[in-house]
Formats: sequence, structure tokens, C-alpha cells
Amino acid sequence: MKGIILAGGRGSRLKPLTSVLNKHLLPIYDKPMIYYPIETLRRAGIKDILVITGTEHAGDVFALLGSGKDFGVNFTFRVQDEAGGLPQAIGLAKEFVENDRFVSINGDNILFDDITPFVKAFEKGKEKARILLFETTREEATKAGVAVLEGEKVVKVVEKPKDPPTNWVVVGVYMYTPQVFDVIKTLKPSARGELEIADLHNYYIKVGSLAASRLTKEWLDAGSFDELLRVNRFVGERNARQ
Repeated sequence: MKGIILAGGRGSRLKPLTSVLNKHLLPIYDKPMIYYPIETLRRAGIKDILVITGTEHAGDVFALLGSGKDFGVNFTFRVQDEAGGLPQAIGLAKEFVENDRFVSINGDNILFDDITPFVKAFEKGKEKARILLFETTREEATKAGVAVLEGEKVVKVVEKPKDPPTNWVVVGVYMYTPQVFDVIKTLKPSARGELEIADLHNYYIKVGSLAASRLTKEWLDAGSFDELLRVNRFVGERNARQ
């Protein structure tokens, strides 16, 4: 299994901080945000990791992470020239992935679950894609991709619904086989001009090859000032308890 960390994007909701710094280098309590997805992958035994970042402040990302020696992993880097959506960014990993299955994680997602059981289930399973779900509040569900459920089965993913059908959101951790690169080529841009990750998952639902696992611990996303503050407080209080 290989790993991908998606650390591009403009971080427009966090300007002016992101005018001078890549969003994923902002501090979460006592370390940069991007350290958390690195630790999530490493804990699952994934050591070959591709970091995909944007053109702005890419040098800062390279300088901070280096070869990966300090983290016990091996880093490769790719630059996404322009924001075209998560599937487009994932598509840049084709040569890195080759014939391996892989885990893609958004650089601003902080998980406290050990994803090792989910990764092993995907390695042994027949599905071609696996997503992770977290039960949040109704308000938060309006800001994310939401899973429409029939029992334990995901039958559709709806992006940022005004009236969420459930409170189970798709977190930024996705597992795929190399076939995903062919699927990405078939996707069409949405009204906002980007490829949508929900469309990718709905394809796998349609062909009956998507599985889902549910997180049991906290999942945090630091994409806005309020979220960044909440995440820092949560992690600081958690560390103090430990």
C-alpha cells in the first residue's frame, strides 16, 4: 500500500494566513497540520508517501518534510499547477502508485482512529474503493459530502446538501485500486469548474464496488478560522489529559 497526502489548494478561507504560508503548515497546537495525516499513514504501516501540493509555498513544504527520514517514511513530491478538484490531484499520483492499492488523505484532516483495520480490510477485500464515515452534527453535514444510507450500505454521496439526509459525512480519507485513474478521466467538471470527489464515489456505488467504514473517534477538519481554533483547543485539551 502506498499513501498520498493532498496538500494543495489555495486555503482561501484562511487568508491572510495562507497568503504567506501553505495552509497545511499552519500549527495545530504543537506541530504543523500536515504532521497529523503523515502520522495517520505511518501508523497504518504506509511508508511510501506522495505529497501533492500547489505552486504557492511549495518550497516551504519541501523544506519542512525533506526526504521523510525524520518521520520514518519516504516522501515523493508532485506539484498541482492549478486547483482542479481532489480527483484531479489524485490523478497526478498515477506514476507513483503504479500497480499498488493506495490511501489518499487530505492534508487538513485530523483523525484519532487508527485506520490500520480499514486499510487491511481494503487490502483483502474485493471492492475497488473504500471511504470512511464520521457522524457529525446536522450543521456540519451541510458543509461536507454526506452519505445516503440504506442500513449499513452507502447508496449515494451528496455534496454539501442544504437538507442532509443523514449526519454521516465522508471524511478526507479515500482508498482506491489503480483503476481509479481511468475513472477520473471520465469525470466532468461541476458548475464550479472542478472535478468532484462525490462524483468519483458515486461511480463506484453505481458499479457496486464501494465499501465504507465508520470512525469511532473524533475527526477534525481545519479549513476555516473557526475550525482551526476549535481543532487547536481540542488537541491541546486532549494532550493535557494524556
